[in-house]
Amino acid sequence: MRDVDPLNYDEFGLFGENVEEFGLEVEIPPVTRFHLAVDGLRQLSGLRWGEGEPELVLLHGGAQNAHTFDTVALALGRPLLALDLPGHGHSDPTPYPPADVAHHARDLATALEALIDRPLPIVGMSLGGLCAVELVATRPELARALVLIDVTPGVTAAKARHVTDFVNGPASFSDFEEILARTVAHHPTRSVSSLRRGILHNALRREDGSWVWRHQRGEPRPLEAPAGLDLWGRLEAVRVPVTLVRAMGPGSVVDDADEAELRRRVPEATVVGVEESGHSIQGDRPVELAAVLERSLF
Repeated sequence: MRDVDPLNYDEFGLFGENVEEFGLEVEIPPVTRFHLAVDGLRQLSGLRWGEGEPELVLLHGGAQNAHTFDTVALALGRPLLALDLPGHGHSDPTPYPPADVAHHARDLATALEALIDRPLPIVGMSLGGLCAVELVATRPELARALVLIDVTPGVTAAKARHVTDFVNGPASFSDFEEILARTVAHHPTRSVSSLRRGILHNALRREDGSWVWRHQRGEPRPLEAPAGLDLWGRLEAVRVPVTLVRAMGPGSVVDDADEAELRRRVPEATVVGVEESGHSIQGDRPVELAAVLERSLF
């Protein structure tokens, strides 16, 4: 597989690599980027996959962006929306902390009001999953199902330390090879080619040749359910089908106690394990994740 020149990045020009790497026999659908005002002039961005009315909504994890779901979207072959969380990807910076679940959920709800005309499955990974819990609990008319990808309200700073150690790393890198080397070192379950694509989608080259992440940085903060927001209680009150897709390989932030608590709080919930996957199932096992979503939601 050829290496893409990071100086000639085209965000819509890498889908062929996703298809080739994962052996997909699909045609690449039209993909467009949109921006919507969510708070005054502040905008939230995202990707619209395919033609026709979207059939589901995908929310990425902290320090990621909508392109993390590219292979999943290609494998599904359905019209869908993949949103950039506030302060991530092409969305504008937020005046609130980068992991502020409540305010992120409010912005996401505002965007979805303009994007969809019926309840859709809301699929959230990691931080996006915590936002999805708040979103579905407070705006139930927007959702017909909730899927959590390797996260529950039981996530703690200790469980997610390996994730936040990477996210809270250096603010800039001298060149592309330096940012790639650090990313590879922290993601042993991923191919170098997929990580290279991920960086191109999630980082910017400055005029002096250095590279910085696209996502908004703030005070280092662990990935955990926010204090003062009872997300277990929120989840317990959800009245749509709930599915947890749990990574069963090294790096998951969900343990057996979390799964047991989910089953206690939401007895009808479905739990699906994905073998040989780390925390970012959409990157490690995207075809398997697409199959889970297909079986669970359609």
